Amino acid sequence: MTWEIAFVLTALLCMLACLILELERPEIIVFTTLVIFLLANFISPEEALSGFSNEGMLTIALLFIIAGALQKSDLVKISLYKLLKPDDKEKKTMLKVLFPISAMSAFMNNTPLVTTFTPILKKWCEDNQLSPSKLLIPLSYATILGGTITIIGTSTNLVVHGLLLDYNLPGFTFFQLGIVGIPITLLGILYLYTIGFHLLPDKKGKRNVQEESKEYIGEVKITEEYEHINKTIKEARLRKLAGLYLLGIIRDNEMITPVTSSTIIKANDRLIFTGLISTVAELQSLKGVHLETNTGPLLEGLSSGKSKLVEAVVSHHSSLLHKKINETHFRGKFDAAVIAVHRKNERINSKIGEIVLKPGDTLLMVAGHDFQERNHFHEFYVVNTVNEEILPATISRRKGWFTILIMFLLVSLVALNFLSMLKAASLAAAALLIFKIISPEEAKKFIKFDVLLIIASSFGIGTALINSGTAEWIAKSILAIVQPYGIIFLLFIMYLITNLFTEVITNNAAAAMMLPIAVEVASQTSTNPVALAVIVAIAASAGFSTPIGYQTNMIVYGPGGYTFKDYLKVGIPLNLLVMAVTVIIVYTVWIL
Repeated sequence: MTWEIAFVLTALLCMLACLILELERPEIIVFTTLVIFLLANFISPEEALSGFSNEGMLTIALLFIIAGALQKSDLVKISLYKLLKPDDKEKKTMLKVLFPISAMSAFMNNTPLVTTFTPILKKWCEDNQLSPSKLLIPLSYATILGGTITIIGTSTNLVVHGLLLDYNLPGFTFFQLGIVGIPITLLGILYLYTIGFHLLPDKKGKRNVQEESKEYIGEVKITEEYEHINKTIKEARLRKLAGLYLLGIIRDNEMITPVTSSTIIKANDRLIFTGLISTVAELQSLKGVHLETNTGPLLEGLSSGKSKLVEAVVSHHSSLLHKKINETHFRGKFDAAVIAVHRKNERINSKIGEIVLKPGDTLLMVAGHDFQERNHFHEFYVVNTVNEEILPATISRRKGWFTILIMFLLVSLVALNFLSMLKAASLAAAALLIFKIISPEEAKKFIKFDVLLIIASSFGIGTALINSGTAEWIAKSILAIVQPYGIIFLLFIMYLITNLFTEVITNNAAAAMMLPIAVEVASQTSTNPVALAVIVAIAASAGFSTPIGYQTNMIVYGPGGYTFKDYLKVGIPLNLLVMAVTVIIVYTVWIL
């Protein structure tokens, strides 16, 4: 091992550790690694920037615009809502939902699909006394599986396609991945309907799942108007509030905990509590008890309808990550104020403003009418508007159908080889702008620049792996271990390594890191490089075993009331099934 290889491996291990520990936003970590390789002269400035002009990366940017236009139309949302019938049970609903969802995911970005359908399924289950936990993980998994059917089904496929073109290798055709994608989707849905259904938790009870599965952390301030000042907690009956537990009292910048029944309440005390969503909303009715969020008119507007309660999950690419709430200028940025925070399997003993936000945190917010406009689409996975109808009152059906027509033409032009993927996506995006289906301002909001930064930076990191000889060294190390056992064992190992990476870091970064190694392995074994590229593409998408393996898993994590173990129980068998089927098909079609 040369010092160059040792340096690159050390930098990559540090990057992986930072991503796993969530020390900073993923795009910052990956971009910083790229800069390190640039400064160390492992890549030239041109190679560092090559990812920003890569065909796959530019195509993904254009597809974000097209997917955003489809999401804006709400036609897809209403079509699914019409499939749901009050007398359907979970298993029947699963079949009615998963097949169309997986089919749509083959042509649409799966994140907006899951973001859109999660509140619909959740509310429908609650209204019909069914368990959302039986449907939301399958919803996420079905979109992941469906995304493997076409080249545009997921950004990961386009990343691998773009890298293949950079290496002067033939990229994927539009439906080529469907050779693997269709069988694993059908078998995956069958697994979820049979074995997986019994492994999924059943979190249905007397109260709705929204309240049972989730405790929030909130903060109130006691003012001079409170009638129980200088009385004990017991006398004030603060132990009697249904669904509320007092964690501590902040007085003169000191935390009093634990709080006993004999603790005296004083003016200006700040009470830190954990409670159910209904209790959080009711606290505002107590005289002298003020939710401490600087909400002002937003909180007062709840009764008049000018404001609304919104649950939203902090995304993996949010600018809020690793910041205290009171440092984010939340009110001015989003026209909303946080009144409570829920973090799965963790009790937060802190003032609301002092909570440092992490990916997957569920925020209960009082939101003004500008909240949706200011969300910027990548800050939150908005999963529920509390006590409000899911479907909008007015929908532009004409624009929706026009957008679907544009998508159909895009698919046809690429599938018939009339245009490349990039040219077809450019034409589709231009048509949406020219016919004013979306505005330029909306187009900018739909593009997830943080995701693009990860992808573009990952391309440069992949080049550093090649230039330093690291990719060749890793490939030889893998072959030295597995080559005696045959090519099919090699395929399993390449799949497994890629899949492990995608469970702990982003799927696109995993694909960009593994493809140079896969190409080098193909070169040293005289194997068809497309075979190993298919392995990397499928394995990088198949993040079923953890909530952090794929961002759609994180979207349904809170709303379904899941634990980390739920993903392990349901996801590991599905991962093994998909791995076995993928390797067998790749070996049969591209190797034999």
